[in-house]
Amino acid sequence: MNGSTLLRGVQHYVGKIRTMRNEIRTQRFMNSLPADIRKDIGWPDMYGERRYRGN
Repeated sequence: MNGSTLLRGVQHYVGKIRTMRNEIRTQRFMNSLPADIRKDIGWPDMYGERRYRGN
């Protein structure tokens, strides 16, 4: 495995971690909004099933 392949692998891994952190940050922000606003934008319907299935 040469240096560029290793670097590409690390960049891919860091990108996945960054994406996961951004999703968590977004979920926290959306959950902090009042319930009526979340309902208007459809937030409970999008992620409610995921939370109950344990994913």
